[in-house]
Amino acid sequence: MRHGPAEDRADSGMDSDRALTPSGRERVRAVARFLHEVGEEPLQIVTSPLVRAVQTAEIVATVSKLSDREGTVSVRRELSPGGGGGGALVASLAAAGSKRVMLVGHEPDLSELIATLAPAAVMSSFDKAMVVGLYVGPNGAHSRRRFVLDPRALKLDPDDRDAMRD
Repeated sequence: MRHGPAEDRADSGMDSDRALTPSGRERVRAVARFLHEVGEEPLQIVTSPLVRAVQTAEIVATVSKLSDREGTVSVRRELSPGGGGGGALVASLAAAGSKRVMLVGHEPDLSELIATLAPAAVMSSFDKAMVVGLYVGPNGAHSRRRFVLDPRALKLDPDDRDAMRD
C-alpha cells in the first residue's frame, strides 16, 4: 500500500515529518474498511518509518482490528524512500511463511518492487492509498498480481462494489 495523501510541508521542514491530511486519513480508512469487508485485510503490517507511512499503517491496523494484537505493525528502514531493501524484506517474509503482509511505503520504490517481484503486474500509476495485492511464492519467487484496489473505485455504488468482489 502506498501511504495516504499527506501535507505538502511539515512544520519541521523535514519531508520525513509530513503527516496525512484529514482527507488522506479518511481515504486510508475507506480503503482499510473495504479490505476488511472483502476479507483481504492484512494480518501483519510492515511500514516505512516516515510519519505519513506510519500513520497509514496505524489506521489500517485499527480498522482491521490488528492494533489489538502485539507485534502486528513493524517499522523497517528498508521501506524508506530509496531504502532499496524491499525485495530482500519480501523474500525473508515469504521464507518465514508470513501470510497477508501489507507493506506501506512510497513511490517510486513500491512500483519498482512490484516490477521486480511480478514483472507482468507493472502498473501505469500507483496512487496514494492504493493497494496492490500480490501472491508471493517461497523466497519471493513466482509472484503474481492478485488485485489492485484504487481508492477512486470506492466511490462506486454498492452494486458495483459487489461486482468487484467476484
